[in-house]
Amino acid sequence: MIDLHCHILPGIDDGAETLADSLDMAEKAISQGITHILCTPHHNNGKYVNPKNEVIDKVAELQEALDQRNLPLTLLEGQEVRITGDLLEENQQDRILFTDLEDTYLLIEFPTMDVPAYAQELFFKLREMGKVPVIVHPERNAKFREDPNRLIPFLEMGCLAQLTAPSYIGVFGKDIQKTAKQMVKHNLVQMMASDAHGIKKRTFVMKEAFQQIAHDYGGNKVAAMEQVAKDLINGDAVIFPEYIEIKKKRFRLF
Repeated sequence: MIDLHCHILPGIDDGAETLADSLDMAEKAISQGITHILCTPHHNNGKYVNPKNEVIDKVAELQEALDQRNLPLTLLEGQEVRITGDLLEENQQDRILFTDLEDTYLLIEFPTMDVPAYAQELFFKLREMGKVPVIVHPERNAKFREDPNRLIPFLEMGCLAQLTAPSYIGVFGKDIQKTAKQMVKHNLVQMMASDAHGIKKRTFVMKEAFQQIAHDYGGNKVAAMEQVAKDLINGDAVIFPEYIEIKKKRFRLF
């Protein structure tokens, strides 16, 4: 199993604080059946700045620590990049990490309460450059939760969206869980990741979430989502069932 979104690197954001924390997270991930983790510290979110070269060094250090302890987990370099007007310039300055070595897929975080007005124009420019923005945890964004169909214009231009596992099993509350289930049912999200921050705070529940998705929608849905994760790591083209607009219920007075 591949985890595309995880804050396992020690001491650089709000995830693991120490090497011991990172090792505990690694053991927990392995127990879940995770074999590969894309390390995705926050970058440019207003509090944390973790440019490409620094992340690469940190991943190498943690991988060495895992190997010394014979922990069977492969770490890969990535970032959770906050959407800003400087993103294109940051990419030109080679400060941005993609999910793949071909620099195709990019994990992008929106503010919790908003979808910036410039997002579509920025994503259009990225698509013109051959880049594929991946919107992380849209089910936790207030605007997408208000109307999940707001994802559709982004999907229409070739972007993707990544669900967070704890959302699906209710860790963040019933409202977010409801949105997560709608997004999975209607293929508005194409993959799932842990977004784990520790073993007590925001831990790995990918195994449990995939089991629930298999129960709700069948094993083919899980297999498709797992394949997308592989495609993002390999830089391959993503093939996923077409999204379906969520029809709003109509209420009758009589």
